[in-house]
Formats: sequence, C-alpha cells, structure tokens
Amino acid sequence: MAEDLPQSPEGESQPPAPRGRFVRERRRLTYDLRLRLWLAGLTVPSILCVMGLTWLLWHSFLASFGFAAAFALVLILLTISLFEQITRPLQTLANAVAALRENDFSFRARGAHRGDSLGDLAVEINALANTLQSQRGVTRDALTLAEQVMGAMRTPVLAFAEDGSLRLINPAAENAFSLSRAMVLGQSAASLGLESLFQLADGAIHAEPAVSGMAGQTRWSLHRSTFRLGGVPHQLFVLSDVNAALREEERIAWQRLIRVLSHEINNSLTPITSIAASLRSRLGSDAAPSSGEVARERDGTEWKSDLRRGLQLIEERGLSLHRFLQEYQQLARLPPPSLRAVALADLLRRVVGLETRLPVRLEGGPPLVLQLDPAQIEQLLINLLRNAVEAALSGDTPAQAAVSVRWAVAGEELALQIQDNGPGLTDTANLFVPFYTTKPSGTGIGLALAKQIASGHGGTLTLVNRELSSGCIAELRLPMARPSER
Repeated sequence: MAEDLPQSPEGESQPPAPRGRFVRERRRLTYDLRLRLWLAGLTVPSILCVMGLTWLLWHSFLASFGFAAAFALVLILLTISLFEQITRPLQTLANAVAALRENDFSFRARGAHRGDSLGDLAVEINALANTLQSQRGVTRDALTLAEQVMGAMRTPVLAFAEDGSLRLINPAAENAFSLSRAMVLGQSAASLGLESLFQLADGAIHAEPAVSGMAGQTRWSLHRSTFRLGGVPHQLFVLSDVNAALREEERIAWQRLIRVLSHEINNSLTPITSIAASLRSRLGSDAAPSSGEVARERDGTEWKSDLRRGLQLIEERGLSLHRFLQEYQQLARLPPPSLRAVALADLLRRVVGLETRLPVRLEGGPPLVLQLDPAQIEQLLINLLRNAVEAALSGDTPAQAAVSVRWAVAGEELALQIQDNGPGLTDTANLFVPFYTTKPSGTGIGLALAKQIASGHGGTLTLVNRELSSGCIAELRLPMARPSER
C-alpha cells in the first residue's frame, strides 16, 4: 500500500518529512507535561531518600513504607500547588493575549507589578491593551468623522475594490448617478455603468450624457487615487462638478461685461439726452404754428419741424436705451439673498394672483416653511410664470392654454415645477445666456436672472420638454435647510 502523505491546510498533499524530523515532532511534549515530569523527577529521589533513612533508623519495612507514603503524599500536594502557581499566571496571560486577538481590550492580566519576570510580562501586556484600546477609540472617531464628512460632502465619492466591485459611496454620488447604497454595494462597475471611470486618468473630465430635453450635460473633473483597506488595494474616485465652476466664471464674466457696457453707454447717453432736451427748449413751445409761421416754414423753414421731430426721437431712444440698460444691471447688482422664514403656499398664491392673462392652476403640495429671500424668489417665479403663460398662449390652440404649479419634497430638497402646454423648447443651448432671446420684444434677462437667484439660494433651475405631450416644465430645486443648519 502507498504511504499516506500529510495534508496541508489547503488539503494538498505534501512530501513526507525526513524521518528524523518526524520522530522529533512526534516525541515533542507539551509544556505542562514536561513540567509535571520535572516535578515528578524531583520528588522521586526525595521519597527514596526518606525510605532509606527510615530503614536505617527502624529497620522496619512497614514503618519505612508508611513514612515514605505519607511523605510522598505531602510532596504530591506541594507539587500540585507549585504547578498551579507556575501555570495559572501563564494561563491568565494567555487569556489576556487571546482577548487582544479578539479585539477585546477590556481584559487585564492580574499580578501586574514590576520586580519579577511574570509581573513585568503582565505589565507590558496591560500596557499593550491600553495602547490598542486608545488606538481603536481614535480609529473609531476618525472613521465616524470620515463618514460624517463624506455624508455632508456635495462632491460624489466612490471606492471600488481590486475586482471592480463597489465598496463605498456617499449620498452625493447616489444623487449624481441615481443609485441606492443598499442595492449597489458589492456590484461591479460594469453593471452600474461606471466602467468609464477606470478608463480615465487623474484630472480627466467625465461627461454624463445629456438628458433628453435638458440644456447641456453634466461634466465632472475626476480625481483618482489608490488606498488599501484590509490589505486589499482599492480605487478611490472623487468627482467635482465642472459645470458649477464654469457657470460661476460665466456669471462673473457677464457681470464684468455689463458693468463696462453700462458705464460706457451711460456716459454717452447722458449728454445726448441733455443736449436733445436743451435744443428742444430753444426751439420754443410745441403749440401749433400760426398762419404766418406756416408761411415762413413754406418759405424754407421746414427744417425746424424736422429738427424738432429728430430731437424728440433722439430723446425717446436715449431714454429707452437707458431703461434697457437699467434692466440688465440687475444681473450685476443682484445682492446676496436676505433669508427669513417664508410659507411656500402663501408666496405661491401671491405670485399666481399677479398673472391676469391666464388663470394659473395651483396644485396642492405639503405645507412648507423655508428660509428664503421672498423678494428674489417672487421675482424668479414671476419670470418663470410669465414665460410659461406666454408659451401656452402662443400655441396652436390659445383657448386651451393651461399653466399649473406644483411642489413636493424630494429627499432634502424642495422640487417646484411650473408646467405649460405650449410648443416647448426649441433652443436649449442658450436658455440661460444673458442677452439671448427668441422673443421679438424680449430682453434675454428673465431666465438668466432666475438662474442666478436660484444659485444664490443654493438651488438649481432646469427647463425640460414634456415627454408625453407638448409643453415645457420648469423645475426649481431648493435645499430644505441651509448647509450651515444641517
């Protein structure tokens, strides 16, 4: 028969060990057994010596045997007590080390004092337990702080294991990619549609496809790094919203442009309107000319009437251009929002009541009290309602024009929608660009100002076409609480 090979922990056969080594391992004794043998070996000579002495004294076998038996019993009891005194502290220290291995740092070894070998060992083990307990507390606090920071971050953060499975995701990433933490942890990046993250270098731009009917697309600046968790390498991805930074830079650029235009054009319009008014005053009153004046005008003085009409036109256009610039200056001079508690339903009823061209249907929603700047939010809603009503009335069937307002709570945000049944959006790329408008009498300021107000409140404004019918939906999202109040 073939000789059985010893099995490894993984169940694989290992080559037989050398016979000398095998014999040494088979004859290896435990510490307790060796200690008992040593103690027994020390007691046997003592018993034999006692038996020999009693035989020399009394020359009686029974006397020497009985005395030796009694002496042996006493030695056995003393040996057992000595064995317990030697092994019990070691067992206590073994239990303390086992507790440390199980992450139980509350166990302490007894008899910890300086001056002897076991006491020094117990002192060191207890000191190690104190150090590990302190480090675990610091680690737990650090992990708690990291979780709170990641939860409060508006920047998406994701971590994937070496096999590509998702191990960590924060609420911002859940909202950005429409994921649920409870359902996606452990799934692969490919199944979640995030495999493109692994194909990008650090600092690259990750672009999400644009949603149908919405302006633009979401773009993220990708920052990736590697860390080890439990000895396993992980990939950490941190995404920064590039659109937000670009929008802020765009807003600042437009503000600078508006300031320059206002300064230069006002410097030109002020003397023009002043001179035009002075010339008109020199031409005299605006009363109808007499017959003699008519005759003189027929003789070649018609230029006065033409001059009067021209100067009047210059003055009117100058004043109109001045009013035009005053409206655009609102973008550059919009102050920070002055927040106070506002009942949303009352504010909406007040704004809807201002629209007289079309009855706006105010649908029900939860009663909410938000921290808002009521004047700015009213201006935002007035602009959106005006656009919605004008779009609804410009449709193919103005008699069936309809505009509705609804609101709900979406997570930690207010979601307010203004819906119309007009022809919908035709040019979504320039919706929020100042000065741009598709209306013959439009100024191109309404949506730009509304978006700036929404951003000032920490919210967003989006316009999308309705999917099942014609029309547009303007959605305003505002945080239920300011970041400092969370």
